[in-house]
Amino acid sequence: MISPGLHQHAHADDLVKAPPGRRGLLPPAPPAPAFLRVIGDAVDWAIVGIGAVMIVLVFINVVLHLFGKDMAATTEMCELLMVWVTFLGGAAATRRGAHMAITELIDKLNVSSRRMVDLAIAAVSAVVLGQLVWYGWLLVEAGWTNRLTVLDIPMSFQYLSLPVASLVTLLFILWDGLQIARGRSREERFGVN
Repeated sequence: MISPGLHQHAHADDLVKAPPGRRGLLPPAPPAPAFLRVIGDAVDWAIVGIGAVMIVLVFINVVLHLFGKDMAATTEMCELLMVWVTFLGGAAATRRGAHMAITELIDKLNVSSRRMVDLAIAAVSAVVLGQLVWYGWLLVEAGWTNRLTVLDIPMSFQYLSLPVASLVTLLFILWDGLQIARGRSREERFGVN
């Protein structure tokens, strides 16, 4: 089913949402091409999986504390996972247009001015995300010799969350920018006002 208002656009046929029954645990996602839906769903499932692993690890450690024991790797592993889930969560929020924004000023603009401002915001965001991908990758390359204390794995596994999630977020921003350039409103892009 195509979101209301999308039928008037030439590219509406490639913006089909997944049927509600197939979404399962995942929150609703806005219309997007198949490759972005696959990437977005992979990010969503990674967040669910990481969250589940963190819950299990913390629960096991709490139970062990009842017997005077401790699983030392829990803190470090949960720290690593928390970094990943935070950056991936930012990408998931970008996909849905869910980041906090104060829009009182730009909501007063006419449609064409609002589109220009939205495009400028998307462009600035894309530049910043491109830099995060570039410098994040440099950080990953530099971190292979540093190791996490307890887990004894390279710090780069933790640092890798920055360029990976920034790249995914950049894809969502570029898609949104394309939709803005095509004249689609926020409601048409994300299904919200």
